[in-house]
Amino acid sequence: MSLSSDPPKFRVAICGAGIAGLFLAITIGQFAGRDIHIDLYEARDAVTTAGAGVGISRRAAEVMVELGLYEKISHISASPPSSSYGRRMRKSDAPNGGFEWFHYISKTLKQGFNMHRQELVDILKQSIPSSCTMHFNKRLTKYEKQSSGSLVLYFADDSTSITDILVGADGIHSPVRKTLFETIGPDIIDPSKIRHYSDPSWTGTLVYRSIFPAEKLLKLDPNNVAVKDFVMFCGRGKHIVSYPVSRGTLINVVAYVPDEQKIGMPFEGHWVSAVSQEEVMKAYQDFEPNAKRVLDCFENPSRWALHVLNDLPLFTWDRVALIGDAAHAMTSHLAAGAGQAIEDAFVLGRLLAHPLTTLDNVPTALKAYQDVRLSFTRFVARQSERTPRLMYDFCALEGNEQEEMEILKEKIVDLLESWVSEGEGGAVAEWVKAERQLQEGSYSGRCENSAT
Repeated sequence: MSLSSDPPKFRVAICGAGIAGLFLAITIGQFAGRDIHIDLYEARDAVTTAGAGVGISRRAAEVMVELGLYEKISHISASPPSSSYGRRMRKSDAPNGGFEWFHYISKTLKQGFNMHRQELVDILKQSIPSSCTMHFNKRLTKYEKQSSGSLVLYFADDSTSITDILVGADGIHSPVRKTLFETIGPDIIDPSKIRHYSDPSWTGTLVYRSIFPAEKLLKLDPNNVAVKDFVMFCGRGKHIVSYPVSRGTLINVVAYVPDEQKIGMPFEGHWVSAVSQEEVMKAYQDFEPNAKRVLDCFENPSRWALHVLNDLPLFTWDRVALIGDAAHAMTSHLAAGAGQAIEDAFVLGRLLAHPLTTLDNVPTALKAYQDVRLSFTRFVARQSERTPRLMYDFCALEGNEQEEMEILKEKIVDLLESWVSEGEGGAVAEWVKAERQLQEGSYSGRCENSAT
């Protein structure tokens, strides 16, 4: 990191001040100092976040250690990370009482934890570097490339801005992604595929969400397993995920109701809407009392239409890159989306901050980011998509149920472990690999992803 008073080597615009955008700004600021000027644009009037709970895996925790944020962030998690991190899997589609199928103790997630999403964002806001300028009420509509190579950003309030590098951390509806695929050129992307890559796709799943005081469940049912533990109440064709956040004072609940007949169909209505307690309870009327008491505690329940992105063929082109949900919005079954956004931000931020990265070879740095992140995030998204199918399958076993459930248990454990262990060494190792690629590309003078 340079301590000189020289002008910044280039300007980076980040669209979206969510988890991905904040981690990217922090990473660049920490490793580049004032060598890079950052403009962080947020569409709303403050840095807030949708949703409630967020899972932090061992891989994402590694990034927090590298950025010096681990102790502060883990302090506000549901409980201190320990070797007992895991989840209780219950067979719950039994109105008179379910049972614990098995207690999954992770071998690789033991350094991870669960926490309230807003509390994480609040800590990140405190760590925004002095080289970063925040801009609120700035909703990007599109961008254009100038003959000089700079990018003009157009916002919904009719204002414009100019930057050297643009990073779309602007979520599943990303205008950056939309513009990238609409302008990339037919020699790179088949025009008939543009909508496939730019538009989100409905999974056919509705998700009911709520967060409420743990004390509420404790009073209603003191012995309920969800008071202190991460629990998955599994049933035929649906399941409920419950876990404590905010140092155990709150319980976050996410209840999934899928309809495979509606996968890929357009969703009619608002993606997120308030619903009644009765609607939630009706969806799980055949579940065990333990699960129903958790749902009884719901406060201000909401219903979300779960959308994802189709696999993208690239995350970057020229001086534009995508990270987080703008690049790979996935289902939440592995609680991996936020962690993958954090890893994206760390790898990309380190590459942009690298002393070898100049405005001339930015495409080489972005290509290195893409090469280490695209395939892994695609793998995680596919594993996440597979997860509920395994959980639902055990409710319709035939033959020797006990034996078949044991086989299915092993498949689920393997799936839950595989996405964390895949990609040896985690995010830090990915960064080392990307740095090596940047060095090789810089020294050879190649710029494989330059504009045509």
